[in-house]
Amino acid sequence: MALADTIKQLNELSVNDIDPSRMGIWPLPGRIAVLTLIAVVIIGGGYYFFIKDLYGKLDLAVNKERELFTQFERKQFEAANLEAYRIQLVEMEETFGALLKQLPKDTEVPGLLEDIDEYGRGAGLTINKIALQKERVGEFYVELPIRIEVEGDYHGFGAFVSGIAGMPRIVTLHDFNILSDRGERGLLNMVINAKTYRYKDQGEEG
Repeated sequence: MALADTIKQLNELSVNDIDPSRMGIWPLPGRIAVLTLIAVVIIGGGYYFFIKDLYGKLDLAVNKERELFTQFERKQFEAANLEAYRIQLVEMEETFGALLKQLPKDTEVPGLLEDIDEYGRGAGLTINKIALQKERVGEFYVELPIRIEVEGDYHGFGAFVSGIAGMPRIVTLHDFNILSDRGERGLLNMVINAKTYRYKDQGEEG
C-alpha cells in the first residue's frame, strides 16, 4: 500500500470504526495509529525512566571529573614545589629558633623591677605596688606577669608607658585601668599588667 493511501485512510478513520474488543479486525489505519501510539509511549517511557537517569549520572560524572582534575592540578603544583617548601620551612625554623635564643635565659627579675621603678619615678609617678604573678610556661617560652600600681597624672602615665615599651628586653603591657583617687591632689591611680619573657629550658614542662 502506498504511503499516500495510508495517510488518506488515517484521515478518513472514524472513532466509531474502532472496537477495542475486536482489535484484530480493525482497519489498517487504526492498527497503524495504535502501534504508533504504543511506540511513542515506549520510547517516551524509556527516555524518562532510563535515558534521563543516564543523563543525570553523566552530569555527576562530569562534575566529579572536574573536581578530581582541580585536585590533581593542586597536588601537582604542591609536588612540583615540595623542595622549595622544605627549604622555606627550614629557614623559618632557623629564624624562629634564633628569635627564641634572643630571649634571656632567666627573667633577671631584680634588675627588671629596678628598671620599672626607675622609669616610674623618672616620669613623676609614685610606685604604690609591683607584684610578681605566677609564671606561665608556654610551648617555647616562659611568661612572667607583673602587676603594677602607680599614682600620678596622664602625662606621667604616658612617659612611664613609653619608657617601659622602649626597654632593651621584651616587656609587653596589657589591661590598663585608670581611676581617680578623689583626693585633694586630684591625682589618678593606674593599674597595669606587664609581661616579660624568658627562654624555656628543655627540662621545663609546659
